[in-house]
Amino acid sequence: MYQQMIFVNLPVNDIDASKKFFSELGYTINPQFSDENTASVVISDTIVAMMLARPKYAEFTKKEIVDATKSSEVLIALSAESREKVDELVDKAIAAGGSPTGETQDHGFMYGRAFDDLDGHTWEVVWMDPAAVEG
Repeated sequence: MYQQMIFVNLPVNDIDASKKFFSELGYTINPQFSDENTASVVISDTIVAMMLARPKYAEFTKKEIVDATKSSEVLIALSAESREKVDELVDKAIAAGGSPTGETQDHGFMYGRAFDDLDGHTWEVVWMDPAAVEG
């Protein structure tokens, strides 16, 4: 079966800082699709975050590029395999220079926390009890 992929493209101020930040979260940088203007952050086999220097990002749109530290356009949500993995990833992000954002969401069957990366993009990390998902 074909595995559809998602490539999230985000404008960033400093490619090297973004590479370091996401590497510290445990993700790999794919050198084949990275250069001085681009960092290809491999989150999973089907999820890749493309960090693009603002001038490079501007080549793909005629729209104004928002400053994610002041405006919100997207919330990126990632699943986690456990509550502990939610905490682990968010704590790594904060230790690497990210900022905690929002309140911890604990509904028993669902648990989530969020952080803003170095450029203000919000990443939500969520665990859901598999039994609750199954209904």
